Amino acid sequence: MKLLRFGPEGQERTGILDADGNVRDLSGAVPVLAGAAVSLEALEAIRALDIAALPVVEAPGRIGSCLASVPNFWCIGLNYAKHAAESGLAVPEHPVVFNKATSCLSGPYDDVIIPRNSVKSDWEVELGVIIGKDTLYVSEEDALSHVAGYCTINDLSERTFQIERSGQWVKGKSAPTFGPIGPYFVTADEVPDPQALRVSLDLNGETVQDESTSDMIFTVAQIVSHLSQFMKLVPGDIISTGTPSGVGMGMKPQRFLKPGDVMEIEVHGLGRQRQTAVAAG
Repeated sequence: MKLLRFGPEGQERTGILDADGNVRDLSGAVPVLAGAAVSLEALEAIRALDIAALPVVEAPGRIGSCLASVPNFWCIGLNYAKHAAESGLAVPEHPVVFNKATSCLSGPYDDVIIPRNSVKSDWEVELGVIIGKDTLYVSEEDALSHVAGYCTINDLSERTFQIERSGQWVKGKSAPTFGPIGPYFVTADEVPDPQALRVSLDLNGETVQDESTSDMIFTVAQIVSHLSQFMKLVPGDIISTGTPSGVGMGMKPQRFLKPGDVMEIEVHGLGRQRQTAVAAG
């Protein structure tokens, strides 16, 4: 299934794509697509519905973030071998874990706001993983059975805030609009192998990131298992699994976002995003 949210910001309704690619209004059954509503049990209840009987949305308009909110927004850094190399850093022995403030969520086509005092705002296409059940001390072998689905993420980053100031990476990862997710929440049954997906990002029409998730240092199963050794993952948690090479920080000379830049971001099979960078007011 491909689930989505459509409508003006703050007034989004839940939708589902039918077999012909039409958006059907699912909001009567799923008012808010978040948390327990994306648990494995809840998804089974959606599958039992007669999708063809739901109203067709003739003009969905704006597409919002594919989840209305998330309990936790976990992230994995330096998780592609070539990205670690371009960053001049050793391949990590264990997953590098950090988080984004959940208030950074935004729609896949919404403008990206370059924060005040930013000089190094950067792009990062990533595969997003959405958790579907309480997950604690899960084995690597069982980890994927705890995944509800996947989505496309642009893990935007302000490198000065992230790296050149003391403290945690979260400071450079959490500005409003720095977490576009979607357009679709694609259920796990449609992604037989999360390690065989093409991820790409075009900047102003130029492809700057283009890689396969097979280049990940730690697989999705390894990441989910690893995180669950330290905290309980819950339905609706999202995990951003790392970005491939081609970020602005790794270029020579370095290149960062400026107002008017257009990013097009895609994880194959999960939908394509498009954002324009604008200056903060």
